[in-house]
Amino acid sequence: MTRNTDVLIIGAGQAGLAMSRCLTDRGIDHVVLDRGAIGQRWRAERWASLHLLTPNWMTRLPGWQYDGRDPEGFMHKDELIGMLSRYARSFTAPVEEFAAVRSLRETARGYMVATQNGTWTARSVVIATGACDRPAVPGFARAASGGLTQVTTADYVHPAQLPNGGVLVVGASATGVQLAEEIHRSGRPVTLAAGSHTRLPRRYRGRDILAWLDRCGSLTEARDPSVPGAQALRQPSLQLVGSTPPRDIDLMTLARLGVRVTGRLAGLDGTAAHFAGTLAADMAAAETRRNRTLARVDAFINSYGIVASPPVPAEPAVAPNRAGDTALDLRARGIRSIVWATGFRRDYPWLKVPVLDRHGEILQSGGVTPCPGLFTLGLPFMRRRNSTFIDGVGQDAIEIGALIAQHLDRSGRAAA
Repeated sequence: MTRNTDVLIIGAGQAGLAMSRCLTDRGIDHVVLDRGAIGQRWRAERWASLHLLTPNWMTRLPGWQYDGRDPEGFMHKDELIGMLSRYARSFTAPVEEFAAVRSLRETARGYMVATQNGTWTARSVVIATGACDRPAVPGFARAASGGLTQVTTADYVHPAQLPNGGVLVVGASATGVQLAEEIHRSGRPVTLAAGSHTRLPRRYRGRDILAWLDRCGSLTEARDPSVPGAQALRQPSLQLVGSTPPRDIDLMTLARLGVRVTGRLAGLDGTAAHFAGTLAADMAAAETRRNRTLARVDAFINSYGIVASPPVPAEPAVAPNRAGDTALDLRARGIRSIVWATGFRRDYPWLKVPVLDRHGEILQSGGVTPCPGLFTLGLPFMRRRNSTFIDGVGQDAIEIGALIAQHLDRSGRAAA
């Protein structure tokens, strides 16, 4: 049996639920589909100790905001799962769980979506599956020795699942540096292969750095249309960790702990790892980004006469002694596993509509695809800098909701 609704939302994470709330507020009939339960990726594809990088007060969605006792704390992933479930119940979100999408096709009057539980038709569809579909593991991973255990961040749960011995963590954005620290503290020697990254202090001039970026408008900056989509999708996440008490994490703090820091991993051949000799340059670029960001915060403070603590000079970014290493024998170093913290790619094997570019990414501008009535939500820098933040996806959903209402009105009048 085929069921019908006005709008189908694919994905019941924060993006899909924010979209559902916006459509509910407009009185638009819709259904949210998910391959698992609400917040499935937070449930099944995140490590056990994960906390959000954003303070609790920034955990805001349309019609909902954090009202707990620890606004400056950092929510554990399990708390977030509970919050998303309560959020869905607060407006009776029409979520159909465990309804994996098999195909999405165009029809004469809109779209047909086949799921494991049956088929739906709708005049509009929102793809809200987010940015973290499939781990972006480089092709040369296949050239690694079969004796090495390889784990992605979608599989990693805790250090005990790794074999005894050394670990190579690849990637130095927020996830990579946090996992390198956690695994090192478990007693396993860690080598961290670091490429491009963005270093920031957790707190600056008496406040959380994200509080300043929020207030000065940096996070809500509209995407520059001249920036290619592929470049926007590759923006590295900030080197931050959500912890109580707040603390910094970067390559230098890890090196002091005893983590071996090398440059970007450029290739594997059996147990031989080859690194690009760019660590010093990558650290210098990160320092330039840091200084530029903090200068913007300082200018905002000065412009509005805000009372704030004086700036404290930062520890200079100094590349570890092994910055020039270009090769490493993993077996000789006792390294028995690799953790790939190299980000994610989007994956749409079920999308049978001609909106994918040659890289498999959806062609869209601000969430609007070339196909009328087909929208996206939750992609990096989709409409503004914080489009993937829990705190940012809501405004995108509000704006996409208005576009959906216009489309339904147009398509309804055309059918009449």
